[in-house]
Amino acid sequence: MKLVQEIKAHSSKWIKTKGPQYETFFWQDGYGAFSVCRDEVNRVIKYIKNQRIHHQKQKFKDEVIEMLEKHHIDYDEKYVWD
Repeated sequence: MKLVQEIKAHSSKWIKTKGPQYETFFWQDGYGAFSVCRDEVNRVIKYIKNQRIHHQKQKFKDEVIEMLEKHHIDYDEKYVWD
């Protein structure tokens, strides 16, 4: 948890130096971590680059729940969202 807090704090400070359009940037309170096999790295990069368009078609919350259920991961929604 401490590592994620440090990464979020330092990356938030860094991105705010990248221009006035980022001055109000902030991370959401929570975080999630997922592993990705090496063969899927390029697919993940493509997803990240196109996520704004992708989330116009599928809401982020729906996508996360779908992923958790697809991989049979037990969850309680009260702990998934801020």
